[in-house]
Amino acid sequence: MIEIPLRPAVLASAGLVLAVVAGAAPAKPPLLADAAINCESCPAWNGDRAPFRVFGNTYYVGPAGLSSILITSGEGHVLIDGGLPQSAPLIDAHIRHLGFRSEDVKLILNSHAHFDHAGGIAALQRASGARVAASAPAAQAMERGGPVSDDPQAGFGTAMAFPAVKGVDVIQDGETLRVGPLAVTAHLTPGHTPYGTTWTWRSCEGDRCWNVVYADSLTPVSAPGFRYTGDATHPSIVESFRRSIATIAGLPCDILLAPHPGFAQLDEKLARRGKGEADAFVDGGACRAYAEAATKALDARLAEETRRP
Repeated sequence: MIEIPLRPAVLASAGLVLAVVAGAAPAKPPLLADAAINCESCPAWNGDRAPFRVFGNTYYVGPAGLSSILITSGEGHVLIDGGLPQSAPLIDAHIRHLGFRSEDVKLILNSHAHFDHAGGIAALQRASGARVAASAPAAQAMERGGPVSDDPQAGFGTAMAFPAVKGVDVIQDGETLRVGPLAVTAHLTPGHTPYGTTWTWRSCEGDRCWNVVYADSLTPVSAPGFRYTGDATHPSIVESFRRSIATIAGLPCDILLAPHPGFAQLDEKLARRGKGEADAFVDGGACRAYAEAATKALDARLAEETRRP
C-alpha cells in the first residue's frame, strides 16, 4: 500500500471552515490507500471537488468525476461507491470536513464493480470496519478484484483490475438494508455490467422528504468484439438491459444521483442552487429522462451491431 497525502485544495471547501483548535486531539493520520490506478480519464475523475449536502442527510463526498454518496444518521452512516483506489483519501477527508467520521460508516454499497467505482472500497472498508454488501455477481467481482467473464468490459483484461474487497455480503433484488434509522433499498439493474445495482432511500429536512435515487450507469460500453445481442460465447442481454432501464424509469424519484456526476447534471444543478434556486436538485422527471437517454444509447448500439458482421 502507498500513503497518498491530502492535497491542499481538498482542505478548502465552499461553505466549510476547517478550525484548528489549540489543545485539540491530534488529527487522524491520512487513510492508507492502495496503489493508484492510471488511466486516461483518471486524473480528471479524481480531481478535487468540495463536498456538499445534496438534501437532508444525503451528501456528495466523491472527487470531481466519480460520485461517492454519504447518508448519515446518529447511529452510523452508509457510503455508496468508493471511486478509484486513489480516491479513498479524498473521500475520507471530505467526510471529515463535513463534520462526520469515516469510522462511523457502518455499511458500504456499490453501483457496479468496476475499478472507477469499487477501486477505493477496500481501503475505505479497512479504515471504517464497515460491512460491504452487493449483489451476487458484484460480490464475486469485488472479492476477485476484477470483472466476471460476462461483463461487457471483461475483454479489457487486467486494465479492469482493482483492489479486492474481503467478505462481501450478498444481497437480493428489492432487499432493504438498514443502519439505525436509515433504510436503503437495492434494485438490480444489469446492463452496463451484469451486477449493476440502483439504490433508493428517503431524505428529509424537517417535514419535507424526497425520494433519492442513485441510478447505476446505463451506458452500453464494452470491450471490442462484445455484442449485446449475443454470440457463440454468451446469450443476448438486450431484454434484461431494457428491463433495467424500465426499472429506473418507474422508481419514485425526486432527486437523481449517478456514479458519474455528469450523468445527473450535478454541476448544472449546483450552479443553479448557487444562484438561489434552493430546490435545484429536485426534479420528478429526472429518472424518466435518464432512462430515455439510456434507451436511445442502447438503440444506437444495437443498430451498430446489426451493421457489423
